[in-house]
Amino acid sequence: QVQLVESGGGLVQAGGSLTLSCAASGRAIGSYAMGWFRQAPGKGREFVAAINWSSSSKYYADSVKGRFTISRDNAKNMVYLQMNGLKPVDTAEYYCAGGSFPHPTMSEDGFTSWGQGTQVTVSS
Repeated sequence: QVQLVESGGGLVQAGGSLTLSCAASGRAIGSYAMGWFRQAPGKGREFVAAINWSSSSKYYADSVKGRFTISRDNAKNMVYLQMNGLKPVDTAEYYCAGGSFPHPTMSEDGFTSWGQGTQVTVSS
């Protein structure tokens, strides 16, 4: 089982940018899909972005497409989420997720490891 620790969250004004990082330990992530999900207050956890093992395929929720970019550095066992053009509706706890297969799904069911989350708050 891989352990995941997110960082990089914080308070930012609308239109600003943040980069979230996810550090993995306990297992090399290089053969597995990785993803980001988020959960806003009073709502369920929703898919944000996912990336396959080689970075050749990336998937995004419609709500973040064109603004967010997922990337990974397998040598460093790291995953990133670059967030630009942030909006108040992006306010949520963001979770890094690790898959068990090389290619991701856009469902929580496709991920078996989860970080504790990092809070992103976007003020208007």
